[in-house]
Amino acid sequence: MIVLGIETSCDDTSAAVFDGKALRSNVVSTQLVHRNFGGVVPELASRSHVQLILPVIRQALEQAGIRRSELKGIAVTYGPGLAGSLLIGLSAAKAMALSLSVPFIGVNHLEGHLWANFLAHPELDPPFVTLIASGGHTQLVHVRERSDYRVMGRTRDDAAGEAFDKVGKLLKLGFPGGPVIERTAKSGNPKAIVFPRARLGEQSLDFSFSGLKTAVLNHVQTIGEEETARNLPDIAASFQQAVVDVLVQKTVEAAGRAGVRSICLAGGVAVNQALQDRMREWAEREKIRVFFPPPALCADNAGMIAATGHYYLERRIVSPMTLAPLPSLNL
Repeated sequence: MIVLGIETSCDDTSAAVFDGKALRSNVVSTQLVHRNFGGVVPELASRSHVQLILPVIRQALEQAGIRRSELKGIAVTYGPGLAGSLLIGLSAAKAMALSLSVPFIGVNHLEGHLWANFLAHPELDPPFVTLIASGGHTQLVHVRERSDYRVMGRTRDDAAGEAFDKVGKLLKLGFPGGPVIERTAKSGNPKAIVFPRARLGEQSLDFSFSGLKTAVLNHVQTIGEEETARNLPDIAASFQQAVVDVLVQKTVEAAGRAGVRSICLAGGVAVNQALQDRMREWAEREKIRVFFPPPALCADNAGMIAATGHYYLERRIVSPMTLAPLPSLNL
């Protein structure tokens, strides 16, 4: 049973083909126009999706070596995300489903991130705890069974990836902030500056990065532009370490509370090498298995949407054509 997946929740236009066993294609077109603004501009993202959606779908089908008539279902992200961006993907998916007379499956973007690890690690079985860390989301999810999830903690303000983007802009390193901060941090001392780690109470598994972002701003304003330029690697490394420390500590604590022996990472921030290294250290110490998807499945992509949609289609769970975008959809 072959499913086409479509993902347009933010600034990546993606389409993928999943046949139930493997991804036969996973095409992602990243919108570079947002780099000029230091962040994603929703109106520009929507316009770009309109231009890219059909060529990307065509390319995904060609790479997979299949015809549209072979598709048995169309899966698409319907939330959370930018309303205009979601609408483009939903409209394309509905049009294709109607024209081909095949089922249409709306997929939660966050659930798609959980499924990235199922795609990358077929041997993975619940229960486990997943840290979803991206530009828009930071959540700890107890995956009890496939499609049975419990959110144990979430961000109260900025997501981890959002904090990287804002600090990257503050330090004039560029957008997106995650990759440029990681590169800059490699030559820096992560202990050079003691930035705060928000714990939010003894029992809380929630996250908060707005205070850390403000601490970086205050530090930069205190030392001035010239000193900031000279010490960019140390500032980047110290900031990155503060984010990593909190993410790892709360993830391991969540695994302990849930009584699981496996941890997964998901989302764009999961590609950060410092985060992966630190998570491996803790996992070895606690004798916990840790799983990471490959970079292509960490970022927003339609492969994870196609795989999730295939799972529901097999169980004859489909969506009505009246399904609307839900920008604030929860897991």
